[in-house]
Amino acid sequence: MKPTAPHHGPDPRPDLEARDRDAAGRPRNARPRDGLGRPLPKGMTGVPTTPDDLVLPPDQALREAQRLLEQGRPFHAHEVLEGTWKAAGEADREFWRGMAQLAVGLTHAHRGNAAGASRLLLRAADRIEPYAAKPPHGVPVTALTTWARQTAELVGRGDGSLSEKALIPTLVGRSEDRG
Repeated sequence: MKPTAPHHGPDPRPDLEARDRDAAGRPRNARPRDGLGRPLPKGMTGVPTTPDDLVLPPDQALREAQRLLEQGRPFHAHEVLEGTWKAAGEADREFWRGMAQLAVGLTHAHRGNAAGASRLLLRAADRIEPYAAKPPHGVPVTALTTWARQTAELVGRGDGSLSEKALIPTLVGRSEDRG
């Protein structure tokens, strides 16, 4: 093992007592965020974010995520879907993880990170696709995975030619499809 040089000057570790923490003592980032979830400097006004402990029932999470995507807020849709993913049972966990990754991929697309967006959209499609035979909660799995793969290809080109509307997937089928 290579010896490390002695450190002179202030301790480079952040002051753990000064970190943002919730009531249970877990680290939280209380910095304001922009509409795409990027942290803003303290003291600036950001957009409201999704509470860290939000867990919605699956149908409600899908509707809320769809609403947020339609408003151009994929980061916030990801937070909603992530809460459902983390609360999901073993049988549905990978489905919800894929749904959350889909929203993260869209966040990267909106931020201009074409390579990251493309990778995450493909990863999301791979996680969601096994549920096509029995789609959970009325999600049009086959159409959604096709959309994710096509969008990944288009975003991956990096030419910025996709419209905002083209970056809005349909997470929930029409009410008559959900029966």
